[in-house]
Amino acid sequence: MMQEAQELLKKALALPDKERADLAGSLIDSLDDSVDENAEAACQEEIVRRLEDVPSAKVKTTSWDEVRQTGRALLRNR
Repeated sequence: MMQEAQELLKKALALPDKERADLAGSLIDSLDDSVDENAEAACQEEIVRRLEDVPSAKVKTTSWDEVRQTGRALLRNR
């Protein structure tokens, strides 16, 4: 990384969380101008499909506590 970029990163990391998040979003947005107009519809269709699978017992649900415990164990074992 160039020195100027390193200095910018150091300053950015000193910002409050909200400002860092806004900056990160702006940087990501600047990388790709193309918009997949079908992405939102595809996401909504997938959400509906998954919601329909729950009552039919096609899928097994997992409690938030179990997900959190699994995630923490995975992070500890890295």
